[in-house]
Amino acid sequence: MANVSAPTDTAQAIAASALLAQQQRMRIIAENIANADSTAKTAGGDPYRRQTPIFETKLVAAGAKGVKMTQVGQDSTPFREEYQPGNPAADAKGYVKMPNVDPLIESLDMREAQRAYEANLSVIETARAIQSSTVDLLKK
Repeated sequence: MANVSAPTDTAQAIAASALLAQQQRMRIIAENIANADSTAKTAGGDPYRRQTPIFETKLVAAGAKGVKMTQVGQDSTPFREEYQPGNPAADAKGYVKMPNVDPLIESLDMREAQRAYEANLSVIETARAIQSSTVDLLKK
């Protein structure tokens, strides 16, 4: 019976690794959204820099590869500047560096991560249903 469930166990292991990766991705996106309007603590300093997850493949079962987040990178896109001479973070010319976070892009990334999470959850549910059906058939 162990050989019968092996493909579904592998599918579940792959999907579980993807669930964790998407969960971590959503956490990073949420952090980006939360800091979209953060400015530097000092005049002329750099504000929050957009974070990006970096994924790699990992072995999750015999010969099967899943995914894992290995590190959090930083987006090198330039900061945007806004004229706010009264802001404590403003430089000598009155410009404040704003984070390189675009809330619209982050919202789209969040939706994509949610859909990927849901798809992998569906894989796990389907694999469990297949295992249950197989066990039921073997009992008869």
